[in-house]
Amino acid sequence: MNQELVRRIAVTIGALLLFRLGSHVPLAGLVPQNSLLPGVNVGRISIFALYLIPYLSAAIVIQLIAMVWGRLNALQRSGEAGRRKIARYTLVLTLVLTTFQAYGLASALVEITNLVADPGGWFVLSATATMVGGVFFLIWLSELITRHGIGNGLALILAVSILISLPEDVANIIEMLRRGMVSPNLVLLHVAFWVAFVALIVLVESARRNVPIEFGARQLGKRLLPPRRTVLPIKLNSAGALIPVTVAPWTWSLPLAIAAFVFGAREPWLVAAYEHMKFGQPAHLLLGAIAVFVLVFVYTSYVLDPERAAATLQEQGGVIAGVAPGEPTADHLDRTVSLTTVLGAAYLAAVSLIPELFTAWGDMLLPYKISGGSALIVVCTILDIRTQVRDVSLTNPGGVRQ
Repeated sequence: MNQELVRRIAVTIGALLLFRLGSHVPLAGLVPQNSLLPGVNVGRISIFALYLIPYLSAAIVIQLIAMVWGRLNALQRSGEAGRRKIARYTLVLTLVLTTFQAYGLASALVEITNLVADPGGWFVLSATATMVGGVFFLIWLSELITRHGIGNGLALILAVSILISLPEDVANIIEMLRRGMVSPNLVLLHVAFWVAFVALIVLVESARRNVPIEFGARQLGKRLLPPRRTVLPIKLNSAGALIPVTVAPWTWSLPLAIAAFVFGAREPWLVAAYEHMKFGQPAHLLLGAIAVFVLVFVYTSYVLDPERAAATLQEQGGVIAGVAPGEPTADHLDRTVSLTTVLGAAYLAAVSLIPELFTAWGDMLLPYKISGGSALIVVCTILDIRTQVRDVSLTNPGGVRQ
C-alpha cells in the first residue's frame, strides 16, 4: 500500500468519524433524554438533523433547470469556470432550502411539550442557525473527501447514513427470530433476495456497451500519432440513481399538495388519492415504475448528447467503423444509446420498486430500513471506492509497501 493511498484513506476515515460524532451532538436547549418525554429520541435531533437533504434537493433542482434552460445548460458545459458558477448557485439555493427546513423543524420542536428547556424565539433562532451550519459543514466535509480522500464524499456520507442502521436492524430481526415472531424461512428468503439484488446491481453497474472507434493517423505538433482503435463505453445505467429515483415521487406528490392547497385536504376524492398513492399500494408501484422509466430516458438524453459526441469524434478524427462521420454517426449513437437506455430504465425501475413489494405483501415484511434506492447508492459508492483505490495504486506505485 503506497503513501498516497494511506493518506487518502486516513482523510476519508477521519472525515467520516467527524460526521458520526456530529450526528450524536444534540441541539443546544433540548431537555435530556431521560426527561418526561417517552418515545422521543432526543439524541437523533442533532446538529446534523437535516443531513445533506437540502443540498441534494438543491443540486437536483439545478440539474432539472439546466435540462430545460439552455443558458444554464451551456454554463454547465462551459468548463471549470461554468461549473464553479453552478456550484455557487447550488449553494445559494441550499441556503434558502436549509433555512426554510431548519426554521420549520425548530418551530415544531418548540410545540412539543417538555422537549425544549426554554421554548421561545431564541431557541428557534439558535436551532435554525445550528442546523444550517450543520448542513454546510457536511457539504465542506463531503468536498474534503472528494478532493483529498477516497470516493465521492457526498455519496460516501449518504452510504454511511444508510449503513449505520443496518446492525440495529439485523439485531431486531435476530431478536424476533429468537422469540418466534417471524419464521426462519422468511428470514432466509429476505437474505437470498438481497444477495441476488446486490449481485444484480454490481452486474448492471459494471456493464458497458462498447462502441468501437477508429482514429486515423494525425499530426500533433512534431509527433505523428499512428492509427489506433478504441471504444466509446456507454453505461447501461447512464442516468445514475439520485435524480430518477428522487424526482419520481415528485410527479404525484406535488400535484396532490397543490390540489390539497386549492381544494382542501379533506376533499373525499383527494383523501382517496392519498390512500391509493401510499407506499406499497398498486397505484404507487405502477406510477413509480412509469415515472422512473421516463425520467431515466429524459436524464440520459441530457447526459449523453449524440450530436455533441459525433461532433467531438469528427473534430478528433475518430469514426465508427462502417458509419459516416457527422449526422449518420449521431443517428447511430442515438439508436445505440436508446436501446441501451431501455434496459437501464427497466433495471432502475426494478431496483427502486421491487423491494416495495415486501411492503405490498404485509406478511412478507421484516423490520429493516434499507430500500432499493439506498442499496443502489451503497453498492455504487463501494464500486467507486474500489475503482479509485485501483487508480491511486496505479498512478502512485511508489511509497511504503506493506
